[in-house]
Amino acid sequence: MTLTMTPTITAFERSPDGGKGLARDMRVRWALEEVGQPYNVRLVSFSEMKQPAHRGLHPFGQIPTYESGDLALFESGAIVFHIAERHTGLLPDDANSRARAITWMFAALNTMEPPIVDWAIATLLERDQTWYEQRLHVVEGRVRNRLLELSSHLGDADWLDGAFSAGDLMMVSVLLRLKNSGMLSDYPNLSTYVARGEARPAFKRAFAAQLAVFTASNQLAD
Repeated sequence: MTLTMTPTITAFERSPDGGKGLARDMRVRWALEEVGQPYNVRLVSFSEMKQPAHRGLHPFGQIPTYESGDLALFESGAIVFHIAERHTGLLPDDANSRARAITWMFAALNTMEPPIVDWAIATLLERDQTWYEQRLHVVEGRVRNRLLELSSHLGDADWLDGAFSAGDLMMVSVLLRLKNSGMLSDYPNLSTYVARGEARPAFKRAFAAQLAVFTASNQLAD
């Protein structure tokens, strides 16, 4: 089923990712582009994110949020799942294939993303700590273990389980956090997997839309 109501999502007014497609509204934009659903974007500042109006949508004061009619959602995974359930294109019709695609969504968020985020935090915020090198070795080892396991599963397939699905959308979104780390190059099939996701027209449209916000905010600041 395809909904005709135009949803509204929230995104950073000034994204800390520098327009690289890493902010989590990118996942929602990509999902909406994949299913051909137009959407509106409401930009919020860091201070506005902590105000009662936004916390009414997202209790933890983050982005993205999603509003359609009387429905308000938060958490990128939940929003993408909602979109995938209500539109064709992101979940298979076959019940078992559908269940596996949903499983890969959870795997991306619960198994792959936590060690990758730990690594990102270490490299960005902990470099001046005396224990940085030791911690970096540990967290990078955890990331590499997961990458090896994922690479072994993927093999020479294009996507995780048959055709492209919401599971791939979430997994590629998570792996993009490692794009400039050098780690993905040690797993060529994962590098090409991520590139395959980035080459999708829907991804390109979502990326361009998110980058346009960052570019516009920088021009206003100059």
